[in-house]
Amino acid sequence: MRWGTAAVVAAAAAGTGVAVLALGRKVSERAVHPRADHASGARPIRVLGVAAGRVTLTRTVETARPGRYALEWGADGHAVVGEVLQSDQQGVTRRLERADTGTLETGTVVRLTPRVHLGDPTTALGLPFLETAAVGEAGPLPAWYLDGMRGTWVLLVHGPGADRQQTLPVIPVLHRLRLPVLAVTYRGDEGAPASPDGLGHFGDTEWRDVEAAVRLALDSGAGKVVLYGWSLGATMALQTAARSAWAEAVSGLILDSPVLDWSRTVRREAARAGVSAPLAGLGALAAQGRSGVDLAGFARLAEGTDLRVPALLMQSPDDAVAPWPAAARLADRREDLVSLRPVPGAAHAALWNADPHGYEENLRRFLTPLL
Repeated sequence: MRWGTAAVVAAAAAGTGVAVLALGRKVSERAVHPRADHASGARPIRVLGVAAGRVTLTRTVETARPGRYALEWGADGHAVVGEVLQSDQQGVTRRLERADTGTLETGTVVRLTPRVHLGDPTTALGLPFLETAAVGEAGPLPAWYLDGMRGTWVLLVHGPGADRQQTLPVIPVLHRLRLPVLAVTYRGDEGAPASPDGLGHFGDTEWRDVEAAVRLALDSGAGKVVLYGWSLGATMALQTAARSAWAEAVSGLILDSPVLDWSRTVRREAARAGVSAPLAGLGALAAQGRSGVDLAGFARLAEGTDLRVPALLMQSPDDAVAPWPAAARLADRREDLVSLRPVPGAAHAALWNADPHGYEENLRRFLTPLL
């Protein structure tokens, strides 16, 4: 259902400011109640044909993107597609790298998502790991730990609407660098304590759960930590490095598609869900009021005011969620510490998918001096 200007006008004409506020509150639900469902925002795509090592899909912006992606359908259908082999007005043919579960056939309605790996580090990558937990304010926060030889640990923080599986693609390159890895959860995640008020707070409270993971790493023998986050997970990494009592242990930041312009991001997300601009603005105001988000704090992050360590900032100029100008502005203001690496053609927080080799090379070059 599309919520448009007419809905706002109708509510106002009825003489009920309460009705307008109710509409804004409804729109804000998506922002303050993020759900771990990668496929939820993906548009349905139809399979036009399947052959040996090839699959042809409806032509959309998503199916024509460069890189590696998953096709998901039904209850558990999952396949992985690679490079574009052919593209015309009728469809896009991509290399079919593997079909994991389900039957992929002509006519199947699928969704294209970033989740090329499912499961945990062992089932998805063949890498041994341990289940552990950081002790947060509200209780234990599950984490995956992968051993390494270095004294610097990398803490991986997924974004909203995702879970630890979002971190799986980068774990192999960190493993090759012999870095210990801790892939963490935070309040509201499956298996982790709920937020006390049941709402997401855009990192303003969740960063303290990342801080708990930093304490776990230090208590377990880490000398330094690198904080690595996606989307709002990247924002939490920035907040932890700026606000934590253990900030001196942070030696670097890796920021994938960080949310630096909170208001525009919330409005953009509402628009992607089919909400008109006036209602998206109301939704952002409602989300601000319900969550108590600290806009002044976001502004300090966006300006790099409290940044003290080197940061690798990777962002797509075509990001439909987190505006590119905010990333470019941060890199310009703090050119002494921020290395900005654009990934053209990539979707929000799906930069590895668009260019796996280039993305991993950026990681290697940034991390090597910190080892």
